Amino acid sequence: MDSSRYDFLLNTRTGAKWKNLGTGRRAGVAVPLFSVYSENSVGIGEIPDIALLADWCCKAGMSLLQLLPLNDAGFRFTPYDAESSFALDPVYLSLENLAEIKKPAMARKLARLRKDFPLNTLKVNYGIKSRKLVLLREIFDKHADVKSAGFERFKREQAFWLPDYALFKAAKSVYTNRSWEDWDEPLRLRQSAALAALAKKHARTILFQEWLQYQLFLQFTEARRKAHAKGVWLMGDLPFLVSRDSAEVWAHPEYFKLELASGAPPDLYFALGQRWGMPPYRWEAIAAKGYDYVVQKLRYAENFYDLYRIDHVVGIFRVWTVPVSEPAEYHGSRGVFDPADESLWEAQGRRLLGLMIDSTSMMPCAEDLGVVPDCAVRVLREFGIPGMDVQRWTRDWGQSYEFKAPQAYRPISIALVTTHDMASFKVWWEREAGTVDAERFKKACVEAHLNFDELRRRLFENETAAARLRWRRDISDAGRLLAVLGLPQDKAWAFLDLYKASFPEKAQFWNFLHAPMTSAQPYPEMSSPELVRTALEKVNAAESVFSVQFFSDLLCLHPPYHAMAEAFKVNQPGTFGDHNWAARMPCGLEALRTRRTLKTALKKIHADAGRI
Repeated sequence: MDSSRYDFLLNTRTGAKWKNLGTGRRAGVAVPLFSVYSENSVGIGEIPDIALLADWCCKAGMSLLQLLPLNDAGFRFTPYDAESSFALDPVYLSLENLAEIKKPAMARKLARLRKDFPLNTLKVNYGIKSRKLVLLREIFDKHADVKSAGFERFKREQAFWLPDYALFKAAKSVYTNRSWEDWDEPLRLRQSAALAALAKKHARTILFQEWLQYQLFLQFTEARRKAHAKGVWLMGDLPFLVSRDSAEVWAHPEYFKLELASGAPPDLYFALGQRWGMPPYRWEAIAAKGYDYVVQKLRYAENFYDLYRIDHVVGIFRVWTVPVSEPAEYHGSRGVFDPADESLWEAQGRRLLGLMIDSTSMMPCAEDLGVVPDCAVRVLREFGIPGMDVQRWTRDWGQSYEFKAPQAYRPISIALVTTHDMASFKVWWEREAGTVDAERFKKACVEAHLNFDELRRRLFENETAAARLRWRRDISDAGRLLAVLGLPQDKAWAFLDLYKASFPEKAQFWNFLHAPMTSAQPYPEMSSPELVRTALEKVNAAESVFSVQFFSDLLCLHPPYHAMAEAFKVNQPGTFGDHNWAARMPCGLEALRTRRTLKTALKKIHADAGRI
C-alpha cells in the first residue's frame, strides 16, 4: 500500500495521529449497528456484533469500520438527537455477555424475546428496548455485583457526566418520559433539595443506570480489542449537537441557547432549509469552564474509537439557527448564522478544532457537506482533517457541471458514494438522477413571479405533486427551457442552473464512469450490480486517503440484495416517523460472511485501488 503520497499529513496539526494510524490508503464501511444482527443478537444488533463486522471487513479488504451514533436515544430512536453525548444506548447490550454477575438462568426468557422480536424482518421493532430493560433490571437486582472494584473505578472516572445522566434517567421514569422542561419546577431547575430527594428515593434506579453504562463500557472495549486483532480500526460518529431533552441540557442549561433551534440553510436538496430542533451551544459559557464538556466527551469516546467523525463540522465555525418561536411550516428558511459576524467564523473554528485535536488520541474526520464556508475548507486542510467528497456531488458546479475525475478529489478526504442521509446508489440512479427538487423549483418560480403549476405541467413528466420532478425529454436544450419560461437568459439564471445540473446528469455520470455509449441507448435507465460495482471502483480510485462506503451500497453488489435496495433506506432527512432509523439488512452476519462472491468482489475492488 503506497503511503508516501500522503506523507505530508505528518506535518499537519494532526501529524502525531497520522503517524499512529499510518498514511496509507484505506477502505472501510459505514454501518448502523441497529441494522445488523447475528445468531446471538436479541431483537437488534448488539455490541459484540461489532467484532463480527470487523472480521467481515478484514475478509473484504477493509481496515476501517465506521459506526453510526450509539448514544442513548431514549425512546425516540433518533441517534443524532440523543439524550446524552456520553451515554451509550442499553438497547445494544448483549444479555449473554454481562460481566460481574452470578449467571442467571435466562434461556427461557431470551427464547421468548427472540420469538417476540424476530430478526428476519426488514425493520427493527424498537419495542425490544423496553423488554430488554425489564430483564436487565431483574438481572441487576438479583445477580449484579454493585461493589466490584471495576464498577467503583468506572463511576469515579466518569464523574463528570455519569451522576447527572443517571439522575436524569431516574427523573425521566418518574415523569413517564416527559421532557425535563415539563417537570416540576424544583427538579426542572435542579434545586439542591429536589436533587437530594430524588437521589435518596430512587437510589437503586440511579445505580442501575450507572451499571448499564458500565456493562456497555466493558462490552464495547472488548469488541474494540477484537477488531484491533483483525487489523480493523473503529470510527465513531459523534453528533455535533445533543437533544434539547437531554441530560446535558438539563444539567448545564447555561451551555446552550435554548431560545434557538439548530438547522441548515436552504440548499440544492432542501429549498426551505432544515430545522433540527437541538439547541446551539453558548460557546462563551463553555469556554469559561475550560471547555470541560467538549474535552470530557472526547476523552470518554476514545475508550471505544480510533477515529471519529465530527458530524456537521461547519457548525463548529458557525451554525444556522432558527428562533423556537418561528412556525414549524417555515422549516429552516427564517434563520441566521451564529455567529452573525462572518469575520469571527475562522477564529472560532480554529480554536475549537485545535482544542479537539489536542484533547484526544482519536483521529478526527469531518462531515463537511452542505453549504461550507471557505474558512472551514482552509482550516480542515491545514489541520490535516479529512473532509468528505461524495461522488454524486463532486462536480464542476456552475461551469460544465461534469463529475470530477477521481484524481481531482481532495487527498485529505473520505470518498463516498452515499451517506446514511442519502438514497442508495441504485435508488438515486433510478429515481433521483436527472430530477429537480420540487420545492427548489417552486421557490424559483415564486421569486420570478411565474406560475409553478403551469410550468410543472409544461416542463416535467410527472404532473402530480411529487418531491422530485423529471424533465420532459423535449426540453432538450437551454433555448427550449427559456422559450417555455418566457424569460431572457439574464433573468433565468436560477432555472438554468437547475436545468444544467440535472437534465444531463445521467449521461454525464455514465461518461464519468467511462462506460460505452450508443445512440440507441446512451445509458441504462435501471441500475444493476455491475453499475454499482463500476461506481465503487471509481470512488475507490479517488485521490482521497480514505474510501468509506455505506453498508447498503456494498450489499448491492449481490444481485438479491440489489433488488431490495430501497428497503435499506436508513433516514429521510426532514421527516419523522417509524420509517427512519429502523432499516435492517436481509441476512445475519454469519450468513453475510458466507457470501463469497460479495467478499471476493469487494476485496478485488480495494486491492486494485491500492487500499486496505
